[in-house]
Amino acid sequence: MKIIKTFHIQTKRTSYILAVTESLHICCLHYGRKLREMADYSVLFEKHDVCYGSMVAYSKEDANFGLDDVCLEYSSCGKGDFREPAIELESHDGTGVTDFKYKGFRTFPGKEPIPGLPSSYDGSGDCTSYVLELSDNCLNISVFLHYCAFYDSDVITKHVEIKNDSNHAISLKRAMSMQLDLPENDYYFVTFDGTWSAERYRNDKRLSPGIFVNDSKTGVSSSRHNPFVMLRRKNCDEQSGECCGFNLIYSANHAEIVEVTHSGKTRILSGINPFGFKYELNNNQSFFTPETVMTFSSEGLNGLSRNMHEFINNNIVRGKWKNKARPILVNNWEGTWFDFDEKKLLDIAKTASELGIELFVLDDGWFGERNSDDRSLGDWVVNRKKLPHALSGLAEKIKKLGMDFGIWVEPEMVNENSELYRSHPEWAIKLPDREPSLGRNQLILDLTQKDVRRYIVDSMSEVFSSADIAYVKWDMNRNFSDIYSPSLPPHRQGEFNHRYVLGLYEILETLTSSFPDILFESCASGGNRFDLGMLCYMPQTWTSDNTDPVSRLAIQNGTSYGYPLSCMGAHVSASPHQQTLRSTPIETRFNVAAFGCLGYEMDMTKLSPFDKNCIKAQVEFYKRHRMLFQYGTFYRVTIPYNSNWCVWCVVSKDKKEAAAGFFQINAVPSHTHDLLRLCGLSDDLFYDIEGRKQFINVKAFGDLVNHVLPVKIRGDGVIHTMISARYMFSQTDERFSAYGDAINHSGIRLKQQFGGTGYNESLRVIGDFGSRMYYLKAEEDDED
Repeated sequence: MKIIKTFHIQTKRTSYILAVTESLHICCLHYGRKLREMADYSVLFEKHDVCYGSMVAYSKEDANFGLDDVCLEYSSCGKGDFREPAIELESHDGTGVTDFKYKGFRTFPGKEPIPGLPSSYDGSGDCTSYVLELSDNCLNISVFLHYCAFYDSDVITKHVEIKNDSNHAISLKRAMSMQLDLPENDYYFVTFDGTWSAERYRNDKRLSPGIFVNDSKTGVSSSRHNPFVMLRRKNCDEQSGECCGFNLIYSANHAEIVEVTHSGKTRILSGINPFGFKYELNNNQSFFTPETVMTFSSEGLNGLSRNMHEFINNNIVRGKWKNKARPILVNNWEGTWFDFDEKKLLDIAKTASELGIELFVLDDGWFGERNSDDRSLGDWVVNRKKLPHALSGLAEKIKKLGMDFGIWVEPEMVNENSELYRSHPEWAIKLPDREPSLGRNQLILDLTQKDVRRYIVDSMSEVFSSADIAYVKWDMNRNFSDIYSPSLPPHRQGEFNHRYVLGLYEILETLTSSFPDILFESCASGGNRFDLGMLCYMPQTWTSDNTDPVSRLAIQNGTSYGYPLSCMGAHVSASPHQQTLRSTPIETRFNVAAFGCLGYEMDMTKLSPFDKNCIKAQVEFYKRHRMLFQYGTFYRVTIPYNSNWCVWCVVSKDKKEAAAGFFQINAVPSHTHDLLRLCGLSDDLFYDIEGRKQFINVKAFGDLVNHVLPVKIRGDGVIHTMISARYMFSQTDERFSAYGDAINHSGIRLKQQFGGTGYNESLRVIGDFGSRMYYLKAEEDDED
């Protein structure tokens, strides 16, 4: 079997090489490090000079060539490839055999949108598109493989159009967006799994012969298994080694399937989950799959993340808030729940304004009779008992405090105890002959129905126009059940999940276009819908309902592999934390939340003077370095899995400034010497390093407080409590200077940590759940 044509798709550091065989099948010759152009690519093609025992030969003309042992580009069913297929369909005669062969190609600069679906876009003129056409001539069905190479970010995107040119309807049972066949299997499959309040924990699974599935069947992209996955070599770590990353621009059921074959090859598929999926395609109709994002790094997992972060910031996020500083906000939810009135909200806002916070967000409970979570969803009318001056009056008073105003909504949901449900029970997702199951006491509105979509657009437009609203938190608090829609005939109910998300995208496209100045944040019980599809409309996502900083270390660390800090909502909340009952220092709560879009979520009227002073200093520090934290290059230095310590850093694009967070889970007696080794600094620049001015609550010392105060007091007494609320005991001053090569490759020896054998003013007091932020700035060159 010979090669008759090749395609060499290139980015700055990667090559993706495809070949057309004599049999007109498309094979993958290489994906990875960039290769030079070659006159003859046959050296990269597998040799097929003898068949193996159970092989099905593709044709009589070449008995040594079978599809089951070839690195194919888009596989189908019934012609000898017994691996997981990329496409599966049922033709009009009930058969499922397909054989798609190369027909032609076109290439052009830039990027075309995908009808009905969010997708990447050409943000700076650095991308080139390729379309390869395949055809099954027996069925008259065409498959168009779309590729777009984003040169600078080393990203290649893929999606597929399936067109029915026959005179009969066909049923798609599987239509994956991407297939990549690799010739080796020396990989770990890295997934990001979890549940509510424990999203996107990293899990590494060593590949072995068999099939591995990462998917969602919940109707959303899911906190259980995020659509972002990686393949890494066994010697790949954060700083070095080869790895690939894949993500799907889609917000519904997805699947990432990895198969290792008998011959040691690896196939990975990404796309709409085949579970429960069946889509009818009539004559002259096309089906477009969502877009998959693919990147390769030879510089470890941090290198892969840099590619993904740059791509998302420049080619996914769009509109006014693209690459723009995000405001520091306060949200009232954990501070008040449903129990508030206008005076309470203004008291919180006044305190927040005094501390320098820029945006006040009113969360759930402002509409209908919403005093608990079992009523009024869908009734988007202001509760005048709580807000006698409506949203406009509250927003005006917030603006007078020097802050912007934001609002929470959950437009996709309805309570049975609501005026909307009583008027339109047929708008809720439920089966006609079964009692529906509830999630958070609510049902989901059926977005496949045009009237429902119109109601959401109209009601939300009225809310967003009713006041000076700068920010919207768009929530979605349950998974799907009882799936059925009266808008679809029985044989098309398998289209429901996909049509729902298409309806959602239509709504979001309309509203975000109509209100371009609003900063939208996506939320779904925290991070239950943290995906690139939502980020196409909403520039940031609420990372998790869990605001405990110890939990957030793992959650934000896992999220960072595929998503930039500019997309992560991260809040400082009260302690003990409502999700874990763990008590943590307020400085650690900030130091973790600073690596994201900073917010505060608490009743600020209850803050002690100590906490107020800490927060005021935190806000001032974050404002000075906001663009660094949100858009600097992020590095995971030490990760919080199976380790007592975690170190993160962000480095500016010009490498002239950086910030590093040192986090400790548990204090270890006699462990007093810590090393701060970072990544990404310029070896040739000379940096001044300074520990951020932080404060320690003297309650952390217990009876040992008598060693640091000039008077003797009881460690648990009233005086101790009064002092702890007011006395600003400073963390020890730390200042160092060194060239970047020393910091990158050797590390700075920090001041000794308190280890239980004595204290003086030179010791760092870290303790359980403690941390320290360090700021680095390169000295300016002496022009003389």
